[in-house]
Amino acid sequence: MVNSTLVATPTLYVNPTIGNDANTGTWLNPYKTLSRALNGTTTPKIIQLAPGTYTNDSGEVFPLVIAASVIVVGQEATKGQGIVISGSGEYKSESFGVQNITLLLLDDAQLLGVTVINPMEKGTGVWIESTAEQFEEPASPTLANNTFIKCGREGVFVSGSAKPLIQDNVFVQNGLGGLIMARNSKGQVLRNVLQKNVLGIGISDFAAPLVANNTVSENRHAIALSRTARPVLRNNLIENNIQNGLLVNPNAAPDLGSTQDPAGNIFQNNGQFDVQNRTSIELICVGNQLNSAQIKGLVKLFTATKDTVQSVAVNTISDSTFAEHWAEPFIQALISMGLTHGFADDTFEPDKPITRAQYAALVAACFNPIPKYPAPDFTDVPKDFWAYDAIQIAARGGFVGGFSDRTFRPGQNVLRLQIIVSLVNGLALKPADNNTLVSYSDRNTIPEYARTVVATATQNKIIVNYPDPKQLQPNRQATQGEAAAMVYQALVAIGRISQTDSALAPNMNSPYIVSSSTA
Repeated sequence: MVNSTLVATPTLYVNPTIGNDANTGTWLNPYKTLSRALNGTTTPKIIQLAPGTYTNDSGEVFPLVIAASVIVVGQEATKGQGIVISGSGEYKSESFGVQNITLLLLDDAQLLGVTVINPMEKGTGVWIESTAEQFEEPASPTLANNTFIKCGREGVFVSGSAKPLIQDNVFVQNGLGGLIMARNSKGQVLRNVLQKNVLGIGISDFAAPLVANNTVSENRHAIALSRTARPVLRNNLIENNIQNGLLVNPNAAPDLGSTQDPAGNIFQNNGQFDVQNRTSIELICVGNQLNSAQIKGLVKLFTATKDTVQSVAVNTISDSTFAEHWAEPFIQALISMGLTHGFADDTFEPDKPITRAQYAALVAACFNPIPKYPAPDFTDVPKDFWAYDAIQIAARGGFVGGFSDRTFRPGQNVLRLQIIVSLVNGLALKPADNNTLVSYSDRNTIPEYARTVVATATQNKIIVNYPDPKQLQPNRQATQGEAAAMVYQALVAIGRISQTDSALAPNMNSPYIVSSSTA
C-alpha cells in the first residue's frame, strides 16, 4: 500500500477505457494513457490506474519512464490482475547498450500492483539502472505486488549501482529469467514468487543483493550465480525446479549462512541438484535444509545449532575441469544460462569428441526449435534412452537426421562440418557468397555441396577454429568445447542472446572466432 505520508501527494487518474488525454486527469475526468500522466509537470505525484490494458493500441508510447518521486498504482491486493501494461520500446542502457523494455524506473520511483508483459523476443518488463558516482545516492526504486509474465527475456533487469526494493511480486513464464541482477547492484529481493521461468533469479558481475523469503519453484534453474556475484540467501523455499536449486559458477560466492546467522533456506525435490558448486572454492552452508545426495561440488554443511562440520561426499566434476581452456568462456556462458544439461552424466569434457546424442541434447536445449518435420522413429533410440526427447526435438526442428536404415546412431561422433551444416540448415540462415571461404587456408578440403553453407556460417561468425582460425578442418571430429563455442555463436547470430545485453552472457573476444574479413 502507498505510504501514509504521501496521502497529500497530487493524484492523477488514468482509465484506458473511458479516459481522454485531453482531460484534466481527475477521478471524474481521467486521462486515457499512462504516457500522458507520466509526462505531466506536477511532481511528486501518484498515478492511479483503472483496470484495462495499456498498450500501443490504446495510445501508450513505450518505453514508459517513471521518474523520481512518482508512484504508479494499480491493484496491489490482486498483484495487478486486470491492469496490464504490455508493450516495448528502445532504451539505451549505459552498461548494456540498446534494450527493448516496457518500463524504466528512475531514482525512488515506485510501481505497485500492475501486470507487466513485454512481448518482444528479447524484451524486458522493467529496467532499473543507476549510474550514480561515488558518494552519490544510487537509485532505489520499489517494485511491489506486481506480476511479470511472459516477457520475452526477463521480467526485471537491475544494473549499475541500483539498490531496489523488489518484494511480493510474481514472476512467471518469462523467456529467460524472472529477475536478473548485474554490475554492482544490491538492494533487497523479498517474498517474491518465481515460477516456470527458464531461470528464476540470475545474479552476475559484482551484484550482492539480499535474497530472502522467496519461493522459487518449477523453473529450469532456481537461482544461478556467475562471475563474482555475492548475494546473501536467507529463508528461501527452493523446490521442484527441473535442474538445479542453486547453481554457482566461478567466481561467485553466495552467503549461505554462518554460525551466528543460519541461512534457513529450504531446498527440496529439485530435478538434478539442490546445490551445484562449479567453482574450486568450497561453499559453507549453515542452517540450510537440503539433501546431501543432491549436492555436487565442494560443499560443507553445518547444522544451525552445532559447529560440527559434516563433510559431504560428492562428485566434484565442476567448472574447474575446463578452467583455462580456450573454450571456457563459451561453455561458461551456456552453463550460466542452463543450456548444457543434456549430457547423461551431467559432465562436460571440452576436449572429448561430442556424440550425436550429446549434440542433439545441446541444440534442443539451446534452440528449442519449432517442429518442422514429423516425429522420427529411430530404431536404435528407445523411449527410455537418456536423450530420446532431445533427439526428437532436434530432429523435428531440422537440426539432426537419421540414416537410410532408420537408425540415428546416438553414440557416433560428430564431424566439425556436420555441426556447421546442422546449424545453418536448422536455423535457416540466408545463404552467403562463397568469397568468404578465402578465410581458410584449407578451403580445398570443403566438399562442394557444403561450400555455401560454410560461407554462410562464416559470414554469421558461427565458426570457431582452435588453435589456428585459418584451419577449418571440416572432416575432423568435433570436440564438446568446439560444439559449445559454435552453438553459442549461432545463438548470437540469430539474436537469441547478445554479447552485451545479458548478465549471464560474457562479451566474447576470442581470437578463434572466424569472421569474413579474416585473411
